[in-house]
Amino acid sequence: MSWFAASNGGQKPNQPLRFMGVLLAALLAVAITCSLGFWQLRRAASKEAWQAQMGQRAEMAVVDGDSLGQAGDSAENRAGLIHRSVSLQGEWLADKTLFLDNRQMNARVGFYVVTPLRLKASKAVILVQRGWAPRHFTERTHLPEVITPTGEVTITGRIALAPSKLYELGESGDGPIRQNLDVVALRAQTGWPLLEVTVVQTGAASEGLLREWPQPATGVEKHYGYAFQWFGLSALITLLYVWFQIVRRKTTP
Repeated sequence: MSWFAASNGGQKPNQPLRFMGVLLAALLAVAITCSLGFWQLRRAASKEAWQAQMGQRAEMAVVDGDSLGQAGDSAENRAGLIHRSVSLQGEWLADKTLFLDNRQMNARVGFYVVTPLRLKASKAVILVQRGWAPRHFTERTHLPEVITPTGEVTITGRIALAPSKLYELGESGDGPIRQNLDVVALRAQTGWPLLEVTVVQTGAASEGLLREWPQPATGVEKHYGYAFQWFGLSALITLLYVWFQIVRRKTTP
């Protein structure tokens, strides 16, 4: 046995296999962490492109609201109008106003007030996120006072998707106060020719409503942070491998 160890330079018979196993494991770990880092960079780039597209659409000409819901209009066409400015004429369906609970504006909790607007030209109905109203401090079911003009009105805003959904237990129900807004369910419930897009009303505070809407968060910084973590882990694996498998092996007698 001593002659075998001497003829192999004092190395154990399975040492080359162990060395190759550690090398393959390190290469696999570096490949996985690097691929995850590049994946996060691609997600960040796609969201930056989307953010740039939002800015470009916001600078385009104001959409004529009379075209919405017409015979030549379509869901695909309206999807291409998201984030565009729009001017609408129509009549409020005031008794159908919805109050989306647990929505914040300027770090205060209250309601997003959403009122259907029947368009003058096409008679289609579109949901308008009119603004934010505070919630009663003790009575959660108390509705805030919101002024809704009667007759024909003209409003300006930007075309948007429905408000983002918050976590809720069970269903929102069919009352005026709801946690989330389901456009498809509301269309089936009311029978309205309800468009799938909404309009975020812009302008100064009025009618008991604030309109200091938060800017949509893209989360680009989060993806760059995750990419940095994955690349850092890849570098750490490489350094540990070099230290323990190369440097230590050469310096240890």
